[in-house]
Amino acid sequence: MWGPLMSSRSNRDGSVAAMGPQNFSTITELVLVGFSDHPQTEIPLFLFFSLVYLANCLGNTAVIMLVALDSSLQTPMYFFLCHLAFLNGFFSTVVTPKMLFNFLASRKVISYPFCLAQTYLTLFLESTECFLLAVMAIDRYVAICYPLRYLLIMSWVVCIALAVAVWVTGFCASVIPLYVVILPLCGPYIVDYLFCELPILLHMFCADTSLQEAIMAIGGAGTVLFPFLLIVLSYLRILVAVIRIDSVEGRKKAFSTCASHLAVVTIYYGTGLIRYLRPKSLYSAEGDKLISVFYAVIGPALNPFIYSLRNKEVQSAMRRVIERYKKGTRITF
Repeated sequence: MWGPLMSSRSNRDGSVAAMGPQNFSTITELVLVGFSDHPQTEIPLFLFFSLVYLANCLGNTAVIMLVALDSSLQTPMYFFLCHLAFLNGFFSTVVTPKMLFNFLASRKVISYPFCLAQTYLTLFLESTECFLLAVMAIDRYVAICYPLRYLLIMSWVVCIALAVAVWVTGFCASVIPLYVVILPLCGPYIVDYLFCELPILLHMFCADTSLQEAIMAIGGAGTVLFPFLLIVLSYLRILVAVIRIDSVEGRKKAFSTCASHLAVVTIYYGTGLIRYLRPKSLYSAEGDKLISVFYAVIGPALNPFIYSLRNKEVQSAMRRVIERYKKGTRITF
């Protein structure tokens, strides 16, 4: 997210240590320290995060396939959920395979071009997720506050337009500003982190970064705070609408349609708040690594389970798809 860009350039947690100034053109690779200070943990971590990444890929792919195969799930809410599932799977794929490889490698390096690609893609996907969560909140607001006109307001034309707007806005609010403000690096660095993110590159810039940080702080207000305000306002309106519902059963049903989205928003923004707003006395390289692993690997793996475990619609659709598959298999044989 743009949140990390609001931090100062000072190396407050020792996350980056220079090997010495070198010419920009000679940069070929960076060293990612990761958890190499604790070598006894690398094999268990490799096994654990391999399972989490597998669950991430299978879970998010299953959500997309289920919505595509079952017509009852082809509604605006699940349309946007498919975009979230794709985004989560893509984000983890940008980060996790290289992280897993470095757990086992003796030389824990990342090529400079791939580091840049990770930086651009993670920033793009984080920004896009902020806007996507806001659109999903607006969708829930329309569904609860205007139930009779929901499908008319959230038509497929509107949904597709919103989805395109989310991805284009995420790109324009992240990749383009980063391309404009990025500066040459001093040379190869040892990075006490698990993957490349914009705060890491910010520490590597040779020149003064005051202007870049100011531009990025403005960008942070647009890509993080604005979507968050939309989410808060949407749920305040939802809360008012739910309070006006007379029956307890009606209130429960209304809240249940929002519970999954609220859980995902809480995990996403809660992780960011812990990372960027905690007191300086609590900053540590190891703590940042654990938090980054949570939002890059574990969080995206949890989302499909959050949306399916207590969701009767998804469970029913899964049973129908499995039954159709079994019948088709029996007919074939």
